[in-house]
Amino acid sequence: MIRVYIVGEVRLYREGLEQVLGQLGTIEVVGAGAGPADAIPRIRDLHPDVVLLDLRVPDGPVVAQAVVKAVAPARVVALAMREVEPEIVAWAEAGIAGYVDREGSLEDLVAAVESVARGEMLCSPRVAAFLLGRVAALATGGSLLGRQPHLTSREREITRLVGEGLSNEQIARALQLALPTVKNHVHSILDKLEVHRRADVASLVAGWR
Repeated sequence: MIRVYIVGEVRLYREGLEQVLGQLGTIEVVGAGAGPADAIPRIRDLHPDVVLLDLRVPDGPVVAQAVVKAVAPARVVALAMREVEPEIVAWAEAGIAGYVDREGSLEDLVAAVESVARGEMLCSPRVAAFLLGRVAALATGGSLLGRQPHLTSREREITRLVGEGLSNEQIARALQLALPTVKNHVHSILDKLEVHRRADVASLVAGWR
């Protein structure tokens, strides 16, 4: 029997997962919590094998990294992850042991939990290929994220400022640029990095340092 703890902000989502997984016979849901601050002490007391972490919030990988360290040796599975390169890097570096993407099914979730409990990681061929390429790039001294060199010098400059938490208005003042120009650059940066939120850019920038 695999002991599982669920962490997710939405109560209906948590309770739905708990009910469905509890009916399988191979998984025991030992508890559920809304956020890491409340869940971590419970996880330490309950000693689950796997923690399901639904963190569709800003700085999700940063929070995941804190959870991974706090709940070891329990292994963490990220839920609703997007299979885009920057997010793959961010979650992998956070220390997650497995994931289920946003289009994943219950069958995919169960497979991920079972794989992680065996000490394996189940991922798509595309993700496996990217992670292997990532390891090769690091071994040869490549940049932390292969996408950084694709940014122009101005985009890299603005990306750093976004990573420091500056608004478009603050960036415009700092670089003496027109606000529409900054907005265009930020839009281009999000497209090139394949992310949708400024918080995702901040997570990537933290890895470039």
